[in-house]
Amino acid sequence: MRSLRLTLTFVLIAASTVFAQDTARMEQVIQSYVKAGTYMGTVLVARDGNIVFDKAYGSANLEWEIPNTPATKFRLGSITKQFTAASILLLEERGRLKIEDKVSAYLPDAPESWGRITIYNLLTHTAGLPNFTSLPEYGTVKLSNAPVEKIIATFRDKPLDFGPGEQMRYSNSGYLVLGAVIEKLTGGSYAKFVADNIFAPLGMKDSGYDSNSALIPHRASGYIKGAAAVVNATYIHMSIPHAAGALYSTTGDLLKWEQALFAGKVVSPASLQKMTTPFKNDYAFGLTSRLEKGRRVIWHNGGIDGFNTSMAYYPDTKTVVIVLANVNGPVPDILVPQLGALMHGETVTLTSERKGITLPVATLSKYVGSYELSPAATMTISIDGDHLMAQLTGQGKNQMFPQSETLFFLKVVDAQIEFVTDGTGSVTHLVLHQNGRDTKAPHK
Repeated sequence: MRSLRLTLTFVLIAASTVFAQDTARMEQVIQSYVKAGTYMGTVLVARDGNIVFDKAYGSANLEWEIPNTPATKFRLGSITKQFTAASILLLEERGRLKIEDKVSAYLPDAPESWGRITIYNLLTHTAGLPNFTSLPEYGTVKLSNAPVEKIIATFRDKPLDFGPGEQMRYSNSGYLVLGAVIEKLTGGSYAKFVADNIFAPLGMKDSGYDSNSALIPHRASGYIKGAAAVVNATYIHMSIPHAAGALYSTTGDLLKWEQALFAGKVVSPASLQKMTTPFKNDYAFGLTSRLEKGRRVIWHNGGIDGFNTSMAYYPDTKTVVIVLANVNGPVPDILVPQLGALMHGETVTLTSERKGITLPVATLSKYVGSYELSPAATMTISIDGDHLMAQLTGQGKNQMFPQSETLFFLKVVDAQIEFVTDGTGSVTHLVLHQNGRDTKAPHK
């Protein structure tokens, strides 16, 4: 028995040492973005219910120089969608709907073009509804208070982008319709249903539906990074994002949510299986579920005026990574896979730590061409002088820096491009390494 205790003590000390090493590197990685002026917010990392890292950075209010703390509340943007999906599943468990039902069964005034759209299509972004936040009139619509029916009216009579179930195309419109269904069935507001059925039972006292008028203690102000300086974010009336993106929370409350959801304390195991099983493009119900480096990760992010958020759960190790920011930008989506990698014993190399080499133009020339990342996205590689340039569809050109003969990195974003050749030396495809994902793109 004594030798067993000694062995257990040794294991615990070893684990503690690993965590200490991880947290030191986590801090170093996060600080690289803080010092660059591209990140402020809160970060929480936990494993199996134990908090490993819990810190805040920058200001909740820059004008008053009030610092962020772990108790600071942030608008979540589209992380809201998983709460909406869980609400729909709760209603299904209570016999109020079935996800296979047509949406017109619950919204009788739905247009004829919606006739084949199911609740399932709305949950998985396969309904074909045009995304209302991409419409030309959205810039005006977002400024005024409006019930969900009025917002739906901005897209209800527009043609579908595709037939229901044929494609997956992210659309906030579908989750507005889900919010309308929830309100129709319950006779109350979406905000009330989520508060009564999720936040209150889980003790999420620092979460709610955001408001432009209510006084909400410890709420962060939102900012955007302008050309010369950080400025206040543009205005959006919080009635507009509704069930697609109107909730706020803290890292601590979101940890309660993740732990309860994946422990089967929010919806039944059968409902959770539905919620986390992807249909198209790795998308399930308000969550994506995919393999990254052979490891399952269940993830979603959010973006709304002045705020970006990202949250991942690794079921194999019960690891949670949450990054909330009150300045718009891609950093939360970069940090989550980096911190997740560190939690799983992997290394993270920052762009500033990568060392470039010089390659002859003859070597660079063989990589020139077009590479298809997806049907809608092509990576075009060209030469400018003595270096390669990468250009993604709809974006500008960015210089690539060689790290080896086949591996290049970019400085404008944390991304690497690796070229793969066949036995004859001909380039067959490239692999884009970004945000923890490896995307293969064949040479066209």
